Amino acid sequence: MGQKLVSIITPCYNGEKLVSRYLESVLGQTYKNIELIIVNDGSNDDTEKIVLSYKDKFEKEGMKLVYIYQENKGLGGAINTGLKYFTGDYLCWADYDDFFRYDSVEKRVKFLEDNPQYGCVTSNANVYNEDDLENPIYKITDKFKYNEDEYQFEHHLKSESIFCCGCHMVRTEAFLDVNPDRDIFEGRRGQNWQMLLPVYYKYKRGFLDEPLYNYIIYKSSMSTGDDTKEKSIQRVNEHLEIVKNTLDRIEMDQKDRDKYFELFFTNYVVDRFDICMKYKDFKSGFRYYMKMLKRGALRKYDTKSLIKVSLSKFI
Repeated sequence: MGQKLVSIITPCYNGEKLVSRYLESVLGQTYKNIELIIVNDGSNDDTEKIVLSYKDKFEKEGMKLVYIYQENKGLGGAINTGLKYFTGDYLCWADYDDFFRYDSVEKRVKFLEDNPQYGCVTSNANVYNEDDLENPIYKITDKFKYNEDEYQFEHHLKSESIFCCGCHMVRTEAFLDVNPDRDIFEGRRGQNWQMLLPVYYKYKRGFLDEPLYNYIIYKSSMSTGDDTKEKSIQRVNEHLEIVKNTLDRIEMDQKDRDKYFELFFTNYVVDRFDICMKYKDFKSGFRYYMKMLKRGALRKYDTKSLIKVSLSKFI
């Protein structure tokens, strides 16, 4: 019996400067039975030309490269398109501006083959600044406490679970069990919420404490570009919409759905308070402060932060 097929879905928008490095990292995998699905999300540069130039290289390695072009929909929309095409026994998704370690796919497959009790597995990752890919600034697990927990659903709702997209591999059987229509809510970002929450609700997650993926922080990226109050609010509101729509698609009792939404909404309130503090908006900040108080979500420094913003109005 041959190796099981691994599908990797990768959205790409205007990736001409970075996509070659990513493609090379897939080509260099020690595990070769890979189907890479590149979804060109409306690029207007040479992304298509570069990706298609790798067709022969993938064939020579015994790999399959599937190229799809669509009008721009954002990350969620691109992943949603790719879900209609993948045929593998295992499913991954990753960003074109990051890259895999050479044994990433092999080690994830081995874990899932050896541990059938898990529906998915997540690895550690090295995090780099874009101008130095030799020296990681930290590991992704440095930001999270509950990496070894098998049940990640509530951790993920509270943003306490590894988010990095290229860290995950899901059994196709498990994914299609919770998402038989191969359809996710098409948020312009936050694709890990749509992909992982339904799986985490029903299945245990394994963990590999090895940096099998390389996540790069760019000075001008979607996540670091929220540099105004309006953009920051837009980001957290979009996140709220994504999680609500994803919870609505999971098969569970409405009572549980309401409970889990309230759990996430508490985090949303905290995020809105933090935005108010950052931009010295006392009036709105006080409103979210009272909501945090009601929900028992106040942190030890929140009162001091609110007083400081209040006093700044008189200085």
